Amino acid sequence: MKGQVWKRVFIALVLLFLYAPILILVVYSFTDATHIGAVSKVSFHNYVTLFTTPELTEMIIGTVLLAAGCAAIAAVLGTIGAIGAFYSKKSVHSAITAMNQVPVVNADVVTGFSICILMVVVFGVSKATFLPLIAGHVVLCAPFVFLSVMPKLKQMDPSIYEAALDLGATPAAALRRVVIPQIRPGILSGFALALTLSLDDYFVATYTKPATFDTISTYVVNATKGAQTNIKTALWALSTVIFVIVVVIVFAANINGRRKEAAAGLRGFNIEK
Repeated sequence: MKGQVWKRVFIALVLLFLYAPILILVVYSFTDATHIGAVSKVSFHNYVTLFTTPELTEMIIGTVLLAAGCAAIAAVLGTIGAIGAFYSKKSVHSAITAMNQVPVVNADVVTGFSICILMVVVFGVSKATFLPLIAGHVVLCAPFVFLSVMPKLKQMDPSIYEAALDLGATPAAALRRVVIPQIRPGILSGFALALTLSLDDYFVATYTKPATFDTISTYVVNATKGAQTNIKTALWALSTVIFVIVVVIVFAANINGRRKEAAAGLRGFNIEK
């Protein structure tokens, strides 16, 4: 009994350590305080500033569009790489998988600096364009899509692809109508992970972005070095909005997963009957 109590206390302390700073930030985002710790009154000033300041809205929209575009490209390339590796010889499969691990374990600052040198110095691409930034985020995200898709390929019955070919389907049609539907959950989870990584990235964006463009991460870091007070406090509201969106997505995903498990269990029960 005491062991169970201590386990619950420990879990509660861990959750408090993780979420207390976020909850404090959420509370202060609804005040007119100029810094954390100041006693102030309730206000929606930070949210008004967040959604009415062109500089902030343009930064948010630009970051979301960049993340969505890079995640889509990464999802395509990661899926193609996973399918190619899965249907390759064992030696090729092992080589591709090993090379895919390098960007995953490599430091982001090294990836960003390397992409900057490759695109700007070697290929002569102007850093004023978005090409180095897009390339850097795709390189950062695509390996994680590969890792999300590969388990789904391993769970799939490999004979169904061959059966589709035997029934007259072309390789492209078999891939589109048989393989892709089987691995769609892995592709979607890989896309979501790539989207999160792109939104959260700081180091790759710092080395590859145009001077006139800021992502949420780079803007927040720069804002703490001398921005106006109302901009700094508006970022509390931005953090709250992001946190709420993440919580809603997580809860929706859990509810959807439970519904699918319940539906699968009901189908299994009916089959047994």
